[in-house]
Amino acid sequence: MSQTVAIVLGAMVLPGGQASPALRRRAEHAAALWHQGRVQGIIASGRGETWRPSQASVIGEICRDAGVPEDALRLEAQSQNTRENLQNAFAMLSPEDRPLIVTDGYHAPRARLVARQLGRPADTSSPGLKGAPHGKVLRAALREIPAYIAYFLRLR
Repeated sequence: MSQTVAIVLGAMVLPGGQASPALRRRAEHAAALWHQGRVQGIIASGRGETWRPSQASVIGEICRDAGVPEDALRLEAQSQNTRENLQNAFAMLSPEDRPLIVTDGYHAPRARLVARQLGRPADTSSPGLKGAPHGKVLRAALREIPAYIAYFLRLR
């Protein structure tokens, strides 16, 4: 049976195991999509450093705290970048599943590009950036320009 599955792309886990604002935004957005019935499952993605919990486990914790049941969550805690996030998450989907990538809007074009390169085009859904520090968002958005070009040229 076909279902839409949110793939939440990881972001930094802060010292002490706390979610960075970007990670929290993405996880809470995925949980809201689940509550709205727009997705039937969530794959939390991202490894992180060895001395901190994985990004996937922190995403899973936020989603559970938001009322997403355990059987709707899957963790992919091996990936270290966008390409690995999607490659590993796609391997967890059935051929009938429709992936919906959850990431910030400035990162969404690159995520869609990678999905196409991996042969599984996907839509994206992004949380708002309300309350996000403008300087950090601008730096992250500017960082996406060379990253998009590198991914487009398949340098990463």
